[in-house]
Amino acid sequence: MKHVVIAGGGFAGLNAAKVLGQSKRVEVTLIDRENFHLFQPLLYQVAMAVLSPADISSPIRSILSQYSNIKVFQGEVINVDPHHNRLTTDFAEFDYDYLLLACGVKHSYFGQENWEEWAPGLKTIEQAIEIRRRVLTAFEKAERNLSEEQPSKQLTFVIVGGGPTGVELAGAIGEMSRYTLARDFRRIDPASTRIILLEAGDRILPSFSDKLARRAVRDLASLGVEVRTTSKVSRISGDGVEIGSEKIYSDTVLWAAGVRAPVLARKLGVKLDSQGRIIVEPDLSQGVYPNIFVAGDLANFSHQTGRPLPGLAPVALQQGRFIAKNILREIEGNSRHNFAYRDKGQVATIGRGRAVVEMGKLKIGGFFAWLLWLIVHIYYLTGFKNRLFVIMNWALSFLTFRRGARLIVSKEWRFYERPDDGG
Repeated sequence: MKHVVIAGGGFAGLNAAKVLGQSKRVEVTLIDRENFHLFQPLLYQVAMAVLSPADISSPIRSILSQYSNIKVFQGEVINVDPHHNRLTTDFAEFDYDYLLLACGVKHSYFGQENWEEWAPGLKTIEQAIEIRRRVLTAFEKAERNLSEEQPSKQLTFVIVGGGPTGVELAGAIGEMSRYTLARDFRRIDPASTRIILLEAGDRILPSFSDKLARRAVRDLASLGVEVRTTSKVSRISGDGVEIGSEKIYSDTVLWAAGVRAPVLARKLGVKLDSQGRIIVEPDLSQGVYPNIFVAGDLANFSHQTGRPLPGLAPVALQQGRFIAKNILREIEGNSRHNFAYRDKGQVATIGRGRAVVEMGKLKIGGFFAWLLWLIVHIYYLTGFKNRLFVIMNWALSFLTFRRGARLIVSKEWRFYERPDDGG
């Protein structure tokens, strides 16, 4: 019986495990840093107090509990020894016959990692909760500012990066400030909030058509978002953002620009792209080590279009299932197939009833696009419970503009000071 080790419980790893779990010819070990599967496309809604973390996550053990040949461990992958087919984690070593690396990527500050303190990214639940804390705290600080001057620095929000995540964050802050919070404060006017979306390129949403990008700019403007292109950030500090000689004073800066692969990819000693992703063969294997497969955001697969496939959930889902089927095919003595991605399109939401959708020749914006976005995201959510709660929360938010997760959670949990080492 062959042993397949899967590193990562995202869309790729989880769907590969589901396929392999139906075979009696393999044993599967899945390892992830978290004990839950996270639906990252809706992470920004946790950051913007629309949803709670439990609405977009499910325990991995629960999802895979029906498969008796799958073991699940919470841990971090430290190293891979491809010469001896051995994977090292922070708690044990595992020998494998096949290895699937689906560890995902993290946001990149392009060599300025010290900016993270002032501009958190959005890849984990912890980061989403921190962003929520910073955004809501900014309004609270502005309300208690007793000076006669308008607390503009506290009510200025800067989002760096004009991709889907940056656009969704900017639109959500605009909607929250103008509708959700408008009636809740007495001294400040949340509707006067300044929201600035910075993009280093010549337009936002570069993966969408020009027409939809322009539509997104108009929709963002209707929510009070100022879109500034060709604006490359040169410095970020506790006071705000610098663009060359210009400085934008802000207490809240959010990062949505660029990604890079984890250190694990470099330890393999294989060919990587400029973002550190592993360049894969047409069958999604690593060329030098054909029993190692790579999927999801960590893989650079450019054999189909000449460009790497985007870091989208449908891409990872299809790749995970394909790799599992290829492994079973080879175990049965058959030859491998090459991967072919079925493009499901791309969507980005800007706010209540506003979105842009691009699916082949279909390029639309507005309310119908928003309905498509909602249907697609609910379809990909894991578990009936998650879908039910998300639908209920979205319906409530849509009808009333209220947000039920507006909690400012402190990172401090102690009542008492930590005792000195001397007792």
